[in-house]
Amino acid sequence: MKWPKYIRLQRQRRILLKRLKVPGVINQFNKALDKHTAAGLFNFLEKYKPETRKEKKQRQLAIVAKGPGAEVQSKKPKFIKAGIKHVTHLVEQKKAKLVVIAHDVDPIEIVLWLPALCRKKGVPYVIVKGKARLGKVVHKKTATCIAVTEIDAARDGHDLQIFVEKALDHFNNRLSDNMKTPGGGIMGSKHEARKKKEEKRQRAELKKKRQK
Repeated sequence: MKWPKYIRLQRQRRILLKRLKVPGVINQFNKALDKHTAAGLFNFLEKYKPETRKEKKQRQLAIVAKGPGAEVQSKKPKFIKAGIKHVTHLVEQKKAKLVVIAHDVDPIEIVLWLPALCRKKGVPYVIVKGKARLGKVVHKKTATCIAVTEIDAARDGHDLQIFVEKALDHFNNRLSDNMKTPGGGIMGSKHEARKKKEEKRQRAELKKKRQK
């Protein structure tokens, strides 16, 4: 069976990223949030999904039906913000309470500088696996990053504080160390076998020289 070209390219790219030495500033995106914490975070984000077009239309029609003199109760709901430009603006204005970045953005240069900006502005950030999973939260095919701005403090304030503390411990406070730690250099099984065989031969030769 011959795999489609895009699948072969994906696999070749994944192998290249393992083989080549990756700078720390790029390698930091491989250190994503652990599976258990990420599941809790996505459950939290589901509560603040943006309105669909149908929901927005129904809310606006309900406001119009009440008339201009009636008391408006259908307020705009609180929801997360998406889009690299919008999130950047919120971080610069320090309005974002938590920023969530996808680990597999392509090209990576789109979000490469965002962790440093978040740390400079004192905004907690986390890196999670899956731009498609992140996009699903905001009714998109993929999303590079999202930002939490407003929440129901009485209901979800404690949960947000837990994620903020984990973001500070695992990402913001470790940014310098993560950027200094390069990645890659992981060779295949055949290369490792040849390397061990060569080392074994060299040790045998050295042993013979010492015996002489």
